[in-house]
Amino acid sequence: MGNYHMNKKEKEINDKNELSRVLINGKYAIVAMCRENEPYIVTLSYGFDEYRKTLYFHSALKGLKIDFINDNTNVCATVIEDKGYQLNNCEHFYTSVVMWGKMSLITNLDEKKHAMDVMLNHLEEDPGPIKARNIQNDEMYKKFALLKLEYTDMTGKSSN
Repeated sequence: MGNYHMNKKEKEINDKNELSRVLINGKYAIVAMCRENEPYIVTLSYGFDEYRKTLYFHSALKGLKIDFINDNTNVCATVIEDKGYQLNNCEHFYTSVVMWGKMSLITNLDEKKHAMDVMLNHLEEDPGPIKARNIQNDEMYKKFALLKLEYTDMTGKSSN
C-alpha cells in the first residue's frame, strides 16, 4: 500500500515508536482475508514481536481462517486503541494501526515455541501457570495451530 495517501495528513502517525506502542498495548487484531472473490474477517488475540515485525496468533488446526490462509496468504490487519466516544460531540477518539503482510501457518517446533512465548508474555501478567497447565510437553504443540503475520507495510492514524 505504498502509494496510499491519507486524506487527513494531520491525523497520520509516522513515528515507528508510536506505532509500536499501540501494538505493544493492544490485545487483539482484526484480520481481513480474501480468497477468490470471497472476503473473511476475524478478530484474534495476538502476541507482538517487534524485532521480527510479526504478530502471532493461535488457532484450531482446521477451520475457515486456515482454509483462507492456505488459498491466499495476503492479509490486512488493524489494531485499535479506543479512547472513547465523545458524547454530544459526535466524535470518537482513537489511535489505529493498519498493517499489510503475509499470514502463514508455523510448522517448525522451535518457532512454535517462540510464538507461544511471545503470545503468552504479551497477553498475560504471569504466563507461567497457563503454560504449565496447557503445554506440558512438545507433543501439545500438535493439538493447535500457531500463525504468524509478517507485516511488510504499516500505517497509523490518530483522531486527536
